[in-house]
Amino acid sequence: MSTYRNLGLFLALSALWGSAFMAIKAGLSAFPPVLFAALRYDVAGVVMLGYAVLRADSWRPSGRDEWATVGVGAALMIAAYHAFLFVGEQGTTSAAAAVIVSLSPVLTTVFARGLLPDSRLSAVGAAGILLGVVGVVAVAQPDPDALLTSDVVPQLLVFAAALSFALGSVVTTAIDAGVEIETMEAWSMLGGAGLMHVVSLGLGESLASITWSGTALWSLTYLSLGASAAGFLIYFDLLERLGPVEINLVSYVAPLFAALTGFLFLEEVVDAWTAVGFCCIFAGFVLIKRRALRREVPKLRAALSGEER
Repeated sequence: MSTYRNLGLFLALSALWGSAFMAIKAGLSAFPPVLFAALRYDVAGVVMLGYAVLRADSWRPSGRDEWATVGVGAALMIAAYHAFLFVGEQGTTSAAAAVIVSLSPVLTTVFARGLLPDSRLSAVGAAGILLGVVGVVAVAQPDPDALLTSDVVPQLLVFAAALSFALGSVVTTAIDAGVEIETMEAWSMLGGAGLMHVVSLGLGESLASITWSGTALWSLTYLSLGASAAGFLIYFDLLERLGPVEINLVSYVAPLFAALTGFLFLEEVVDAWTAVGFCCIFAGFVLIKRRALRREVPKLRAALSGEER
């Protein structure tokens, strides 16, 4: 096995998830937003279910708690997150959306503080959360006299996406059903896709409104098979090897790829405030997770160098 296998997979995952923001932006010219998200997870959910059948001990949830976990994942982490994100990206850049979404690990700490009894937040941790909020404000640059203008609403929708994902991750942890992650992801994707189809119909979206083109096909294929199916397969592998703390760092590398691919393929320019917002959010994450990062740095070095944990 190559010495740099884990590092290579980490960067590959960051690239897949970061460039997904560019692919969403490109595909929105051809698809209605919520229907676009639903079709993405129709395909990805079927692929992940096949993977769960092959790899999981139990490919189908059983019992009330396991189905509750899947339900929360479907409603918040798939349907709400992607519906808000896809609609929000209509009015913002790939890089700005990725930076706002990178607030999710910080928001997770906020929700955990209220929903998980064992979670505690120190003054330094509170400062980290404040830094994260400052970062989002820097990206959105809201005008107090025009908070509901077309320039601000898309960022608020992307922020709602980050909130949905963070809340979903904490609630599924609180339920603690023990459902295997492959099974949970597969059924959440399928359930979330179904919910988004319902929302899409309610919004009046239809397959007839899709403008089929090369861009439409590659963006849907890339998001379904690349960012979702291949991305989650890499995620599962790295989660086992690196652990959850290190995996959170993907959220802070992905915006770099979002900015790069947005510039190369869509000619999007990253302004200074977006860069400032990213730095604030990342600094907030480091403050909140400082103890865990300190414990995990030796393990991360060993994992990235190919040594056994």
